[in-house]
Amino acid sequence: MGRIIVVGTGFSGSILARKIAEECNRRVEVIEKRPHIGGNMYDEYDENGILIQKYGPHFLNTNKYFIIEFLKQYGELFPHCTKLLSYLDGEYIRLPFNFESVQQLLGAKASESLINKLRAAFYGRDRVPVLELVDHEDKEISEFGTLLFEKAFKTYTSKMWGIGVDEIDKYVLDRVPMAMNYDERYLNKDFQYLPVNGFTEIFKNMLDHQNIDVSLNTDALEHIQFDNETHTVMYDGKKVDLLVFTGPIDELFSYKYGSLPYRSLEIRYEYFNNDSVLPAEIISFPQANGKTRSTEYRKLMYSDKSVSGSVVATEYPMWYDKSAETGNIPYYPVVTEESSEIYAKYVKEAEQYGNIVLCGRLAEFKYYNMDICIEHALEKFEAIRERLEEQK
Repeated sequence: MGRIIVVGTGFSGSILARKIAEECNRRVEVIEKRPHIGGNMYDEYDENGILIQKYGPHFLNTNKYFIIEFLKQYGELFPHCTKLLSYLDGEYIRLPFNFESVQQLLGAKASESLINKLRAAFYGRDRVPVLELVDHEDKEISEFGTLLFEKAFKTYTSKMWGIGVDEIDKYVLDRVPMAMNYDERYLNKDFQYLPVNGFTEIFKNMLDHQNIDVSLNTDALEHIQFDNETHTVMYDGKKVDLLVFTGPIDELFSYKYGSLPYRSLEIRYEYFNNDSVLPAEIISFPQANGKTRSTEYRKLMYSDKSVSGSVVATEYPMWYDKSAETGNIPYYPVVTEESSEIYAKYVKEAEQYGNIVLCGRLAEFKYYNMDICIEHALEKFEAIRERLEEQK
């Protein structure tokens, strides 16, 4: 049987490689450009012995327990509900915004009327997008929604994405809605976990299979060719049965229809002798110049109690530039009307070749949360299984 190539070792690539190797009993060659597996989920112990997530904080939240069970096959997990604060007007305000935030922003006495109105207007709902508050017919609710939007959402989103809020996909603005209660959890998902020994261990165990070969420090784009006569993909001049691609789709086709916009990050680390530095594990900074959030990994990741000190990682968003010294890693696809049109052209191009499967945030140009990314990869596998069966 022909070769199966999987490009990328993030969740999409690693899950598909494992499932194909294990359940289809096919050999899989996994190609990774970076010197490590795990993509942007990669974590490692720093020189201080503190487990840090190199590309920013990730936490697992889902309403579907089968996702937790799937990951538990490859690493031990521990329950952890992530809680954040937002630094606004010199004060730490609960995030997600909730009824505690209302009192913090308006004062206890002045908040009474609004809280009662919010309970009545959104009865039976746990979370409500801030734009729904802004557009509400009740003046008091609308004014508070506008306050949140102007002080936090508008400023943070513009800084994070580098464009105006009127241009960005509405899904992004709705990702962290306001809690209609005193719930402090960042996301109101039923099952919330982190890996005891970090995410890298999960990827290592997932890719540890006799049918999987992993090549690091290898740019797959230097080996991929397209046969326009047979409409198939070649790797090192030989046809492959299947190419699973999880990287930026515009790079796969040599920017034929133009570059797709991605946001990147510069992450600056600072070590402190104190065992606790921030009042929460993650702080967002909507009003600060440049930076968007800081993470204290000792509060987030499972920590050896014998290790002293703490590390704070602060993020500064910027546009992705493949050739730049900083900002050369694509993190977030910037989905706008214009970029969606460009992406559609690349999808049409990929569909001409019968042996390409696109999967993941970069290849599909979608802002997947971790749980959705995992579930999506498992669904993709079922389609791949059928395709491989047909090839027999």
